[in-house]
Amino acid sequence: MKVLKFGGTSVGSVKSIQTLISILQKETANGENPIVVLSAMSGVTNLLTSMAEQAALGNTFNIQLEELQTRHFDAVKALLDVQNQNPVFTKLKIFFNELDDLLIGISSLKDLTPKTLDLILSYGERCSTVLVSKIAEQHFPESVFVDASLLIKTDNNFGQARVLTEVTDILIREFYKENSDKMLFVTGFIASNNDGRITTLGRGGSDYTASIFGAALNASEIQIWTDVNGMMTADPRMVKKAFPLGELTYTEAMELSYFGAKVIYPPTMIPVFLKKIPIVIKNTFQPEFIGTFIRHDCKESKLPIKGISSINDVSIINVEGSGMVGKAGFSGRLFSLLARENINVILITQSSSEHNITFAIHPADAVKAQQVISQEFELELEAKKLEAPVFEKQLSILAIVGENMKQTPGIAGKLFHALGRNGVNVRAIAQGSSEHNISVVISQPDLAKALNAVHDEFFENLNKTLNVFCLGTGSIGATLFRQLKEHKQFLQEHNGIQVRVAGISNSRKMIFNAEGIDLDNWKETLEESGEQADLGQFVAKMKLMNLPNCVFADNTASAAPIEYYDEIFRSTISVITCNKIGNSGSYQQYKTFKDSARLHGVDFFYETNVGAGLPIVRTLKDLMMSGDRVITIEAILSGTISFIFNHFKGDISFHDVVKMAQEKGYTEPDPRDDLSGTDFMRKILILARDAGYEFEASDVEIQKMLPQSCQDATSVEDFYSELKKSEAYFANMKKQAEDAGKVLRYIGKLENGKASITLQMVDGNHPFYTLSGSDNIISFTTERYKERPLVVKGPGAGAEVTAAGVFADLINVGAH
Repeated sequence: MKVLKFGGTSVGSVKSIQTLISILQKETANGENPIVVLSAMSGVTNLLTSMAEQAALGNTFNIQLEELQTRHFDAVKALLDVQNQNPVFTKLKIFFNELDDLLIGISSLKDLTPKTLDLILSYGERCSTVLVSKIAEQHFPESVFVDASLLIKTDNNFGQARVLTEVTDILIREFYKENSDKMLFVTGFIASNNDGRITTLGRGGSDYTASIFGAALNASEIQIWTDVNGMMTADPRMVKKAFPLGELTYTEAMELSYFGAKVIYPPTMIPVFLKKIPIVIKNTFQPEFIGTFIRHDCKESKLPIKGISSINDVSIINVEGSGMVGKAGFSGRLFSLLARENINVILITQSSSEHNITFAIHPADAVKAQQVISQEFELELEAKKLEAPVFEKQLSILAIVGENMKQTPGIAGKLFHALGRNGVNVRAIAQGSSEHNISVVISQPDLAKALNAVHDEFFENLNKTLNVFCLGTGSIGATLFRQLKEHKQFLQEHNGIQVRVAGISNSRKMIFNAEGIDLDNWKETLEESGEQADLGQFVAKMKLMNLPNCVFADNTASAAPIEYYDEIFRSTISVITCNKIGNSGSYQQYKTFKDSARLHGVDFFYETNVGAGLPIVRTLKDLMMSGDRVITIEAILSGTISFIFNHFKGDISFHDVVKMAQEKGYTEPDPRDDLSGTDFMRKILILARDAGYEFEASDVEIQKMLPQSCQDATSVEDFYSELKKSEAYFANMKKQAEDAGKVLRYIGKLENGKASITLQMVDGNHPFYTLSGSDNIISFTTERYKERPLVVKGPGAGAEVTAAGVFADLINVGAH
C-alpha cells in the first residue's frame, strides 16, 4: 500500500485536480487503493491567516471569504456532474458559514489566539479534501473523506503540535482495518488534542500527515506530489542551473530540508526513517518524470556533495567574554534558557578557546533572545566577565550537504575558494563531526551570488558561468562579441565555460541583463533599449548586480576606465584589458593594480597590452615563475613600424612606405603618433615592470627616428612634405644597411637594468632579420635560453588577433 500526498498547487486549479485524478487512475491499475493526503488549495492557508488577522484588527474580511468560496465552487461546477453538485455545495457552504461565524467572533473580541487560528486554518484542508474526494468518487466509487483530526492526536502546543505517536498509530490502524477496501482521502496538516480541539502540525504539516499514516500502516512507499521535479541541487529560483537529484539518503534529505529546501519538511522523514520506508518526490505537472527517491539504501554516488541549501534570512548573536573560558555548564545554561523561551537555534559555533559562542536564530526571535540573555547573565555582564551580546541581522545561511563529504578531502577548501574568489565574507562556520554538512553564515545580499558560485564549483558536469561586463564596442569589442558567439559551443564542450555578457557600454549607451545579452543582435539592443552611458554608473550597476564569477573587460584606449580598476578589484571582480594606459602610467599605479588584484583574490590579465594576441606577457610570467632569470629582452612591438621597415628596401622612398602604411590602415591618422615610438615605449615599459623593474616612462630611452623638422610639422600634410625633403637622410640609412648586408629594425631592448628603443642595423644572424609584413617579434635571452633565445613571432596588431587575446584572457579567468 502507498500513501500519496498532493500539495497545494496539485489541488489548486481545475486542471491540476484533473491531473491528480489521472495519477490516481494509474496508481490503482494494479487493484490496490492508495491513501491520499491533501493540502489546502494553493494560497488558501495564507488567505485564511490574513482573514483572521484582519478580523482581529476589526477590519472587513468579506471580500476574501467570497474569494475563498468562489475558488472552491468553481471547481465543483467544472469537475462534478450536475446531479452530484448539490451535496458538495451544501457541505462546503456549512464550512464557510462556520468560518464566517468564527471570524465575526474574533472581530468582536479583537483577539486571535493560537487555538482559534488553528481552527480557522483547518478549513483549508477540510474544504479541499471534501471537494477532491467527491470529484474522485465519480471515478472511484469507494472514495471516502477522512478528517485526520479524528485520528491524529497531539499535545496542546497549538500551531506546532507534537504528535502522540502511540495512540495515533492505534487509531489509524483500527480505522484502516475497518476501511481497507476504500480509497481514503485524508486532510493533511490538521490533528486534535485529547479534548478534541483542532491543532495543526506546523509548516509542511501535510507531508507530516502522509508520513504518520505511512509509518502507522507500514506503507511500501510515500509519494509527495508537488510542483517541481524532485529535490534540486539548489534553489532553482536563485540557481538557474540547479537540477533534480535522483536519490538521497534520509540524512541528506533531512539536512537539505532543514536548511531551507522547501520541497519536504524535516519532521516528515522521522516516522518513515525509523521504518526505512522510501519517500518519492514527484511533479504533478510532469508525472512521467522519475523524481527524487529518499531511501535507506542509496547507490554509491560519484558526487562529492548532493546539494546546496540555504536559509534566506537569519540573525546571529555573539556572546563572548573571559567568564566563559573553562566555565563548565555555561553553554548548557545559555541554550536551556533559549529552549525555555521557545527560541529555536538554527546553527551554533564556538571557538576552541571557549571565549565566544555564536549562534543563528530567526530574526523574529532576535530581540527577545537579547533581552533574556541580558537578564540571565546580568551579574556576569556587570562584572565584565561577559560582553554585551552582539546582534547582527540581514544574514543568510548556505549549507553544502552530502554523505560523500566525509570520504572526500578538500571539500571545505573548494567551498571557501568559491566564496573567497567571489568576495563573499564568511561570518560564521559550523560543521558536525559526521561531515554530512558544512554551513556558513554570509551577508544576505551575497546569497544568490554565493549559491551560484558554489554550485559551479562542485557540479563539474555543469559549465562554469563567467558574467562579463564589456566596455567599448569598437572594432575590438565588436570582434570579441562575434568570437564569443561563434565559439560558444566549443567553450562549453572543451573548456566547461559559459560566457554570459551581462553588460555592454560605449560612449553613448549602456545596457544590462543578468540573464545575458543576446550577441546575435547586441548592437540593435544597445541602440534601441540602452540607457545613456555613464561610466561611473556602469561600474556601480555591475557591483550592485553582484553576479558570481564577474569579469570587467576594458576594450577601450581611454584613460577614463583606469581610475575605476582599483575599485573593481576591491569588489572582487577580475579585470581583463587591452587598454595599456593603466599599466604604462606611474609605477605606483601599476603596483597598486597588481597588489589589489592579488589581495582580493581576482585576476588582472592584460596580454593584449604588449603583443595583441601573441603570448608575450604570459611567456615572461611563466619564465619568471619557474625560476628562470631574464638576461635580455629584445623586441619589435609596433606593427606599423615593422611594416614600414620591412618594406623600406629597393627603390621605394621612406615617404612612400609611410604613405602606403597609412593607406592600408596600419597607422594612426597622424603617422607621427606611431613613428614617435611612444606606443612602443609603453609596451617595453610594461614588460620591464613585469620583469621586476620599478621603471617609470622616463626610464625608457627612445631614439627618435624622424628628423626634428618632421616632428615639428604643423599638419599631416606638412609632415609628408618634410618627409620628402628629408629623403636623403632616410636613403642614406637604407644604403648603409644594404651595403653591410643588413636591414633596418626599430628595436626595444631590456638589458642590465636599462630599457631603450633604438634604430639598429641587424644581419642575417639576428632573429629579427627575417621579419616580414607587420609582424611583431620578441626574443627572450635567459639562463635557460642563453645559446638560442626563446622567440615569439606573429601578427601584433589588428582587431581579430587583439580580440582573440582578450578572449584568451577571459578563458584564463574561467580556468581559475
